[in-house]
Amino acid sequence: MGFALQPRSVFGLIVIAIIGLFSFALYTQYVIGLDPCPLCMTQRVFYVTTAVIAAIAAIHNRHKAVYGLLVALSALAGAGIATRQVWLQHLPPNEVPACGPSLEYMLQTLPFGEVFSRMLKGDGNCAIVDWRLLGLSMAEWSLLCFLFFIAVGVWQAMRRKRAQ
Repeated sequence: MGFALQPRSVFGLIVIAIIGLFSFALYTQYVIGLDPCPLCMTQRVFYVTTAVIAAIAAIHNRHKAVYGLLVALSALAGAGIATRQVWLQHLPPNEVPACGPSLEYMLQTLPFGEVFSRMLKGDGNCAIVDWRLLGLSMAEWSLLCFLFFIAVGVWQAMRRKRAQ
């Protein structure tokens, strides 16, 4: 008789992991003083979305395949945004787009559709790397985390019920 993680536990662990990641993001923002760029803020939205789906899955404890796919899709969107930021960070300096106004300013002065579009595209602020761990930027770590959540979501969706 081996140990097997129940779907509810796996979804709960996703929520806990994202709470840890989000807490670290808030720590770097409010304690270390690193201001998040538009792509960072967009990634946060997808972390929260992924965590909410996983929390609902853990509470509901049914339809693990559906919830697994929803977790994977939400994380895939976040991975797409993180990939865009990693790409911007690896551009030669002369190809980096110009820096834009702050998110607060954009929300006060621009229509929401344009703010949303700018948040998805990023700007020169998103190309700045001011934090690294083991040689990887925060965007690269975020991409790895999203890829992990995609893999776990797909694994949850494809798991078969164990025979009792």
